[in-house]
Amino acid sequence: MNYLAHLFLSGSNEEVIVGNFIGDYVKGHNFNNYSEHIKKGILMHRNIDMFTDTSRIARASKSRFSSVYGKYSGIIIDILYDHYLALKWNLYSDANLEHFVDTIHAILMKNFKLLPEEVQSFVPSFINNNWLNTYKSIEGIEIVLDKMSKRTSLPDKTKNAIKIFREEYEFIEEEFLAYFPTLMDFVTKRFGIEFSSTNLNYSEIC
Repeated sequence: MNYLAHLFLSGSNEEVIVGNFIGDYVKGHNFNNYSEHIKKGILMHRNIDMFTDTSRIARASKSRFSSVYGKYSGIIIDILYDHYLALKWNLYSDANLEHFVDTIHAILMKNFKLLPEEVQSFVPSFINNNWLNTYKSIEGIEIVLDKMSKRTSLPDKTKNAIKIFREEYEFIEEEFLAYFPTLMDFVTKRFGIEFSSTNLNYSEIC
C-alpha cells in the first residue's frame, strides 16, 4: 500500500503515524533508534507490506502490469489502491478525507525533526502539492507516477500504466474492494487498531 493507506491504517497515535509514514526509509534494526510508538509504526508498515505482497488478490492486480513493469508492478498497485481508497473513503471512515489529509500534514510538520533526512527533503513538496488528495483522479495518478519515475528507480512507463489502468479499471476496483477489508482486519488483530470516525482527534492535533 502507498502513503494514504499506510496513514489511514495507523490509527490515532501521532508517533505511530510518523513511524508508518517513514517505514520505507528506516532499514534493518535502525527502528530501534526511535521511540516505542514510532517503532510500532515502522513495524506496522513492514507488516502491511508483507501482507500485501503475499495477498492472492493483490498479486492478481499486480499481474495486470507485470508485462510492462516487472518487479515494479507492486509499486504501481500500491498507488492505484490508494486511488480507490480515496474514492471509496466513505466506505471505511466517517471522517472527511480533506480534513484527514490536513491533519496528516500538521502531524508531519509538527514531527519534522524526527523524520529521516531523505523524508525531510520531500515532505514540503508532498504537502504543498497536496499529494494525498491527488490520488482521487486518474490524472492525479498520472502526475504521481510521472514524478516518481523522475525521482526514483520506477521505470518511466507512465503512459503504458495509465492505458492499462483505464482498460482494467473496474477489475482492479473489484480486487481492491475485496482486498482492503482483509488488510484492515489484519491490522486490527495484529496491532489493535480500530477503525472509526474517531481515528484522529482533530481538535487535539490541529
